[in-house]
Amino acid sequence: MWSLDEELALRHSAIEWLKIRSDDGAEPLTRDEILDFEYRGQKFRLQATQTGIWKPRILRAALSFQTVFRTPGQARPYEDEVGRDGLIRYMWRGDDPLHPDNVGLRFAHEHQLPLIWFIGVGGAPKKYQPVCPVFIVDEEPELKRFVVAPMDEEAFFLRDRTQDTVMQGTIKRYISRETKVRLHQPVFRSTVLRAYEDRCAVCNLGHRQLLDAAHIVPDSDDRGVASVVNGLALCKIHHAAFDSFIMGISPDHVVHIRPDLLEEIDGPMLQHGLKELHGSNLMKLPRARGERPRRDLLEVSFNKFLNAEAS
Repeated sequence: MWSLDEELALRHSAIEWLKIRSDDGAEPLTRDEILDFEYRGQKFRLQATQTGIWKPRILRAALSFQTVFRTPGQARPYEDEVGRDGLIRYMWRGDDPLHPDNVGLRFAHEHQLPLIWFIGVGGAPKKYQPVCPVFIVDEEPELKRFVVAPMDEEAFFLRDRTQDTVMQGTIKRYISRETKVRLHQPVFRSTVLRAYEDRCAVCNLGHRQLLDAAHIVPDSDDRGVASVVNGLALCKIHHAAFDSFIMGISPDHVVHIRPDLLEEIDGPMLQHGLKELHGSNLMKLPRARGERPRRDLLEVSFNKFLNAEAS
């Protein structure tokens, strides 16, 4: 068994490598790409192949865990969820608290060791969004699950776990923000761009660097959901036009441009990039019907577009 210092050095090396390889968590990786990691001149596995939790034999604590991808409507073998406190719950493996995988995560919690979370975003071959570092901040044994927070080590060690101080309130807000930045946003982006095959839904532009995953209904809205069905792959121009209600998309997937812009004359970008798209159907939709934008969410967004137009 390695010492805790040796384990920590490995984790820092693996996390730094994953950040570089995934463009600081912006791009998903295949299993083969993840297998490329080397430590001290030798390949070192970072991800489980058959189970959710990965604890190498030479380590005392789990090194990583993963969540498999399921299309909307499909059940997961273990259903993770976000609690009312904004923190993520990750289920035990099975029912036995002393299962080696559960013991491995518990050891990471007790010794405050950073972990890696691989989140499946689909694709062929399968791709995983690496989220790291994450920490186990609590355990809820009565519900057979751990409480996970995606945050850097500075914030983790600053938190006060004994009393509700001003600092703890600040850290809680930080964790809530980091959960979106490090977890929901990159996973949402990867899932949406994969479903739309790296093409803009409106104009079919195929350069990933110029594409965004746009929320149909913002996640700040109670009706917004962190799922591919609440997303559209849009190029930068059409994303900005959509968010500012210059462009709307009706529930039947038809593009609408604000009437006053249709009358405006302002060069080829406005003419070809927006005006000529008025009344046309979306040029790209996911092949899987279960991943296409939900009609009720498009209706909410389109009504906002119509109200903005009227005002």
